[in-house]
Amino acid sequence: MTEFTPVASLFGGALIGLSAVLLMAFHGRIAGMTGILSGLLPPMSSDWTWRAAFVAGAIVAPILILGVSETAIGYDSPVPMPWVIASGLIVGGGVYFSSGCTSGHGVCGMARLSLRSLAATATFMVAAFLTVFVIRHLLGGF
Repeated sequence: MTEFTPVASLFGGALIGLSAVLLMAFHGRIAGMTGILSGLLPPMSSDWTWRAAFVAGAIVAPILILGVSETAIGYDSPVPMPWVIASGLIVGGGVYFSSGCTSGHGVCGMARLSLRSLAATATFMVAAFLTVFVIRHLLGGF
């Protein structure tokens, strides 16, 4: 079970929202991680510099926080690594066919009251609930 961390969660959510607003304000772009990453793959987008800065910030910021706070963030998964990799590939396929990821639809699209994003986010949530139910209750999982 995870710990209840309302202050840290609120702060993190506010930072995600702020980054989405600033990206829209300064670049007119949706802060969907999949779209940002795809612009860094060949053939690279002409606006690759802000994309690279965004991804670098997403990678470097947690490292800096760990250095400043001296608090280790534990990660332990009972799921075997091949399953984690397969899950990532399945999610990648879903992202491709739904024309966006949870950050693009769930954070930015919902804030813009997009009906497509509302449908996509509802689908993400139902799929997540069903997956947890099947793994925990029907398969006796992790």
